Order: sequence, then C-alpha cells, then structure tokens
Amino acid sequence: MTARRVKVILDTDIGSDIDDAVCLAYLLAQVRCELLGITTVTGEAAKRAMLASALCKVAGKKVPIYPGCESPLVIGQKQPEAPQAAALSKWPHDTKFPSGEAVEFLRRTIRKHPGEVTLLTIGPLTNIAHLFRIDPETRPLLGALVMMCGVFGDSNPNRVEWNAACDPHAAAIVYDAPVRVHRSIGLDVTMQVQMERPEVRRRFETPLLRPVLDFAEVWFEKADSLTFHDPLAAVTIFDDEVCNFTRGTVGVDLGDGSSLGRTIWTPGGPAPRHEVALSVAPNRFFDHYFSVFG
Repeated sequence: MTARRVKVILDTDIGSDIDDAVCLAYLLAQVRCELLGITTVTGEAAKRAMLASALCKVAGKKVPIYPGCESPLVIGQKQPEAPQAAALSKWPHDTKFPSGEAVEFLRRTIRKHPGEVTLLTIGPLTNIAHLFRIDPETRPLLGALVMMCGVFGDSNPNRVEWNAACDPHAAAIVYDAPVRVHRSIGLDVTMQVQMERPEVRRRFETPLLRPVLDFAEVWFEKADSLTFHDPLAAVTIFDDEVCNFTRGTVGVDLGDGSSLGRTIWTPGGPAPRHEVALSVAPNRFFDHYFSVFG
C-alpha cells in the first residue's frame, strides 16, 4: 500500500464484538482513508447501520451506509442480534437507510473506481459472496481485498475463526475469487494485540473514541479486555510493516461438524493467490492506531 489516499469500503458486523467500532473510528480519523461507504452484515443489519451512523456523525462525515444481508447462504444464523445497539440512545444517529441495496452499492462503487477500491471486510462474508456471484467481473476490478478472517498459524489445526464460522459457504466463495491483492489477517495474529479494560477506558477519551467506549461498556459486561482484531486489518492498509505477510493459498473446510469454516492454509506453491499475516509488531500497531486521533 502507498502514501496516497486510499479509497476504502468497509463491510462490517459492527454491534457484536466491540472491535468493529474501534476499527471504524480509526478509518474515520485516518487522513489517508477516503471512506466511500459502509455496508453492514448479519442479524439486525439496520441497527448495525445505526451504530455506524453514530460514529460518522461524531466524526462530522457523511458516509453512505447500507444495511446488508442478514442471513448466511446455507447455515443458520449465529449472531441474530446487535447487543451494542443498547447504547444508541446516548448518541445522535440516522434511523433510515436504503433497504436491500448494499450489494448493488458495492457493485456500483467498485465499477466506478476500477482498480482503486480496497474492500475491507471485518464480518461474515455474506455480502461479498453475493456480490461476487451477481457480478463476477467486480472481482478483478478491486484494488485489494483485505479481510479479518481465518486462522493460519495456530497450534490447533481445527480452530475456526468467527467470521468464517458465521457463513463458511460465503467464505469459500470469497477465498476462491481472483482478486489482484487478496489479504487475510487471522485470529492467531490479531490475538496478539489486546488491551485490558482499565487501559481502554483511559485511552479512549478522544472525542471520536468516546462513543466507542460507550459501546464497549456493553461488551465489557462479559469481557475484561479488548482485542483489536479488526483495527489491525485496517492498519495494514496504511502501514505495510505492522504485519509480516506470506503468500500461499487458502481453502475453506465445508465438511460436516465442528471444522465447518476452518481455513486451510498452504504456504508457497507455484501460483499463490493469497497473502496471510503470520506475525505482528504490537507496539508499532498501537503507536500507529492511536496516532491518528491526535
């Protein structure tokens, strides 16, 4: 990635794990990010759009927001609700959004900017699978596809990452797509960038992070720390050195049982199609992340 401004579309399940909101705040504060739009995915997609709207309003930015697909392609829904919507009453937000237009927005925007759009996916891949099925020509038109998805260097070969588990058949479609830059940041790497609850409360005091902290209090009812899964994926777009990437090929296990959605990583090979993060510099990540908030 270069020093120029980068056109980004964010596809998110904001409202479940708090890291989606932490990621969106970063994109809104990052001066090198030209955020073209936001699509939401999985259960209560409209409430997730409201959460995204609240952050955009605090940032003073008008970003198109489209609630997307709520149901996985084949399996049942694993996250039907957006718990952090309980904090919405504290923050102004839009309540009406275009209905049923998320995939069309993705298709139209990618075609409008051929080779320029970085599509950042930080939720289940249902919207993106529908896009690639409806309009396969958008796949080579993407500048880059950057995903928080999968597990690639874990000692447990049967571990399944949540975004892949929520719609494994969509993940299989997306990993099979011929995209010029196909990059994944997996759970084994993102788990190395964590922050305990007191430190989050101390550092999330800038104006744009205050609503995120309100959303985080819902998350902290069941958790003692915040893992920066999705923000790490976003930061790799603007800092090539925060993670070390290796080329290879990723497949998705679509068999029955607990391994459904498991990512199968084969490094190297004669025609590697994917880039996978295998290590991270945590201090560099945190320095970069908080630097954008001034």
